[in-house]
Amino acid sequence: MIKIQNLEKKYGDIQAVSGISFDIAPGEVLGFLGPNGAGKTTTMRMITGYVQPSGGSVSVMGVDVAHAPQQAQRIMGYLPEGAPLYGEMTVAAFLSFIGKVRGLRGAQLQQRIERVVAQVSLQHVMQQPIETLSKGFKRRVGLAQALIHDPQVLILDEPTDGLDPNQKHEVRKLIQNLSKDKIVVISTHILEEVDALCSRVVIISKGRIVANSTPAELATQSRFHKAIFVRFSQPYAALAALEALPEVGEVEQVDDATYLLYASSGAAPLHAVNQLIHSHNWDVEELHVERGRLDDVFRRLTMEAA
Repeated sequence: MIKIQNLEKKYGDIQAVSGISFDIAPGEVLGFLGPNGAGKTTTMRMITGYVQPSGGSVSVMGVDVAHAPQQAQRIMGYLPEGAPLYGEMTVAAFLSFIGKVRGLRGAQLQQRIERVVAQVSLQHVMQQPIETLSKGFKRRVGLAQALIHDPQVLILDEPTDGLDPNQKHEVRKLIQNLSKDKIVVISTHILEEVDALCSRVVIISKGRIVANSTPAELATQSRFHKAIFVRFSQPYAALAALEALPEVGEVEQVDDATYLLYASSGAAPLHAVNQLIHSHNWDVEELHVERGRLDDVFRRLTMEAA
């Protein structure tokens, strides 16, 4: 369990984090979101013991991070933003060095290196200096060093930054597998990643929590929740007929052949829309009911807070 209580951080007159509190249980993947400058990175650095809070407390698996930072850091793996790496070292030398810093030796060290190299697919670059690697490979080396001691808690700041779509898919699968017996905290700007990975979301803005919920619950707060998306195969003159349906409160025309239909209060217009389409014999390319859009909720909550 991670317990964060009334956590604060000031830099002179700047209040970076303003008394935030939340818990994270084993098996959870927490998406930690916020606009640039919201206090995400500062909070993650306080959780991992790299920044001392101005007030409040953080405990990780029962260990108070402020009073026993090294003890807490032994059970955490941390991938910071723009992970600092020793560029002149080869990947193999760097992972060996990090493993030894983490207390691994001999056969155990070699087994853990082999394990994380396979997990993040670094086999073909082990003898390359880190400075010669692409941004994506550097990110994977950073992820490997966070995993090498098999920590109980993983704190990952933009874990898929710089990865191509295939690599992102691999890392997401890895995080899903790791989350079965670990606490995972992910800071990301990629909201599709939140949908794919996270069991819960905390959104902060201006150093304060503005949402703490599941992705599905947040999606219900979107103005698109239960809206009907319809795309016709050609531009029919459908606007007036769609607006005339009593079950439809508002129609947004996206382009010549695409519409978003918002329900009247308490109505469920899908059946009426289907009947209208069949009565006019309109050919439809796509028709679905929206579950809600996280980006819409994120923008509204953070802009209101700002």
